[in-house]
Amino acid sequence: MIEITAEIRAIIDHAAADLTLAEDEYIDLTDGLIHCKHCGGNRQTVVPCFGKSGYFMPRCVCPCQAEAERRRKEAEEQRNRMESIKRRKAQGLQDRYLYDYTFANDNGQNPLMKKARAYVDNWKQAYRDNTGLLLFGDVGTGKSFFAGCIANALLDRDIPVLMTNFPSILNRLTGMFSEDRAEFIASLGMYDLLIIDDLGVERNTEYAMEQMFHVIDCRYRSRKPMIITTNLKLDAIKNPPDLAHARIYDRILERCAPILFDGKNFREENAEATKAAAKEIVSSAPN
Repeated sequence: MIEITAEIRAIIDHAAADLTLAEDEYIDLTDGLIHCKHCGGNRQTVVPCFGKSGYFMPRCVCPCQAEAERRRKEAEEQRNRMESIKRRKAQGLQDRYLYDYTFANDNGQNPLMKKARAYVDNWKQAYRDNTGLLLFGDVGTGKSFFAGCIANALLDRDIPVLMTNFPSILNRLTGMFSEDRAEFIASLGMYDLLIIDDLGVERNTEYAMEQMFHVIDCRYRSRKPMIITTNLKLDAIKNPPDLAHARIYDRILERCAPILFDGKNFREENAEATKAAAKEIVSSAPN
């Protein structure tokens, strides 16, 4: 702000007669300008008139007003971010149970979960290098939970992720015209990470194999990472029974690093816990 001379002070004092002050404002006797009662900062300044003599005294923002505006914008950005994450989760997690597949719900019994955390921590590199994962192993060993934790962690960062499976994709494609099918498959490329759960449970019809190839090939060409979970043995993936499977598996193996899940069956353990809880519930029923 410019120096307050006697001439300028006279102009300020003259203009002050017509001022209306807010409850949290006062006129400082040292400079004759409006100040904030809370922080003491200026809410009025002096500016030379452009192209002619004289001065005018526009309003300005004091430090506490600036801080309040910063907090307001920060809160608004946070609300917008949370709304965006909510929308992304609604699109990307098509089954409600996937919302519970989070690192916060990890019981620490599967040592492979460290790899899931590392993948999330190094996501920028994985995305840049188009590095995916192939999670293979027996039923119930935690493959879907592993992939779901990655999905939720990235979605919480507002990163577009879709976790789905081939039966769901095939159901969507059924009845579509070829142009609509191509558009739907291309739309999968909008996600930074595509997770396909339970590869191998779909029907091995000619139509299903063709659509599976189009999905994998489209993803392969987009140079965006994907995570595949499957109960198939790695040897079966490396040695497919026919050309139709070979075209799919070859692209997966090129872009997805295999991780073996050979631990205990967590679903059996959860089933036993459910049975115990149910027994307690029904046993406590009144006679």
